[in-house]
Amino acid sequence: MSDIEHKYLLNQLLPLAREVGVSNELRGWSWYQPPLKPYYGDVKLPMYAVASQYCPTGRDVYLRNVEGVHPKPGVRVALGKIFHGVVSDCLQCFLQQRPADFEGWWQSIRWGEIPGSPEELREPSLRLWEFVSKLCEAKLAEVASRQPYASQYDVVASALPFLVEHKISGELLGLSGVLSVDCYDYLRAIMFDLKVADEQEKWHRLSPVGYAMVFESVHEVPIDVCCVVYLSVKDGRVRMRKDLFFAGDELRQWWIEERDRKLEIVAESKDPGKPERSRCEESCMFFHACYE
Repeated sequence: MSDIEHKYLLNQLLPLAREVGVSNELRGWSWYQPPLKPYYGDVKLPMYAVASQYCPTGRDVYLRNVEGVHPKPGVRVALGKIFHGVVSDCLQCFLQQRPADFEGWWQSIRWGEIPGSPEELREPSLRLWEFVSKLCEAKLAEVASRQPYASQYDVVASALPFLVEHKISGELLGLSGVLSVDCYDYLRAIMFDLKVADEQEKWHRLSPVGYAMVFESVHEVPIDVCCVVYLSVKDGRVRMRKDLFFAGDELRQWWIEERDRKLEIVAESKDPGKPERSRCEESCMFFHACYE
């Protein structure tokens, strides 16, 4: 985090979390009782199905999980997949003290799983890899200079206190058993979620809040602060901004309502209907199923 973001965390978010607090029934460890207990116990959804609001009515969840319609991912999905891979794999190189070799990583990509052109994605991926590498190198050098007697392991653990792509089960909350957390800062107890997007949306906060509640349900560690990291590469330059926020009762209630609504769609095979045509983007992965 930048100096400004760190000040915001220490002087506003953490005092707010301590003063206001989170209701115990909305902590993930209360998964066995309402309102967290899933009403439809036989249905399990991935986090993106619950937290995503690309489709205003949630018909994408119905089409994928009830009708079995195959999505048609576009350029936006390809960019999101590749950027997630760049950030997570580059960070893992530093966490595991391996060489951060972009070329070797690039050659290992399975392009059949990514709906995009290598020629279009290579340059922004390289710029982002270099950006993440420089941030990690600078932080490692800073910590090493302050702690000259620390082992390399201790330096890495202090400079980069992250669980990246941490595998966790969301089954206690009605989710998939094979979720992956983008990033969890275990020293500051902050849940991060990466978004490859230009515009900030209120519903983007639902993913990290949902992961925080899943983490609480499994590990029983309270998480009060979440952060959405927005990444893009324009004109060869990486642009990053962060949305740090308190994961309070209102956001948790909103996540539960979305989960229950979408579990009902699947369990009851309820078609929520098409959104108004004007509210749909042709980049939607299910646009072809609604309007073609």
